[in-house]
Amino acid sequence: MTMTTTSMVELRAVRKSFGSVEVLKGVDLTVAAGEVVCLIGASGSGKTTLLRCINHLESVSSGRIVVDGTLMGYAETSKHLVELSAKRIAGQRSNIGMVFQRFNLFPHMTALENVRMAPMRVRGLSKAEGTARACELLERVGLSDRQDAYPAQLSGGQQQRVAIARALAMHPRLMLFDEPTSALDPELVGEVLAVMKKLADDGMTMVVVTHEMGFAREVADRVIFMDGGVILEQGSPADVLGNPREQRTRDFLARVG
Repeated sequence: MTMTTTSMVELRAVRKSFGSVEVLKGVDLTVAAGEVVCLIGASGSGKTTLLRCINHLESVSSGRIVVDGTLMGYAETSKHLVELSAKRIAGQRSNIGMVFQRFNLFPHMTALENVRMAPMRVRGLSKAEGTARACELLERVGLSDRQDAYPAQLSGGQQQRVAIARALAMHPRLMLFDEPTSALDPELVGEVLAVMKKLADDGMTMVVVTHEMGFAREVADRVIFMDGGVILEQGSPADVLGNPREQRTRDFLARVG
């Protein structure tokens, strides 16, 4: 994949608390344009919260997140940060694709309709333009023959591939994946990971929360191990997965196999 030195994502001293529980404890992270970063760690380590803060699905308690040169969720005044309106946040978020554990497809819409809806409503594409874009993306994820199927007629793996196509329909500069295969039967995992590998090969900037160590080993440029709301260890897949420095990383990898 092609790497550049331009930063796509920058987190500076990011903290996030839910009530009295601090989930992120001062995270610093930079992701380069074209880089694939896999976040690993036990449940409750802060991985998903970090991902959701990047596109401001969760507001940070303190710190700053910049995506593609834009401060996410806030405007900077001379004294402090002011949270943007929901409309302006939605505009920022439209440049970031996100794929969740659950597919979140509209059950009353076909695969094609699910994919073309956002670019038509948000980007103002005509029906013909939206349809052409959706057909192109469904072909890209290997579902050109299923564009008229409803979600209930698709397997879990097919639904997740439609969800990826839907995220790509907005021409995102950044893709976030929150354990995209965790809700799938084991035999369906490979088809989703294959689509993600192709995206990585095409140079898409990706931050992926995953328990699929084989995918992280093969596709990631960098693996980050989170524990207790902090980045405990990071480096190449060979270093973090093959020769981890930290005992907690070794213990985690021993548990996940």
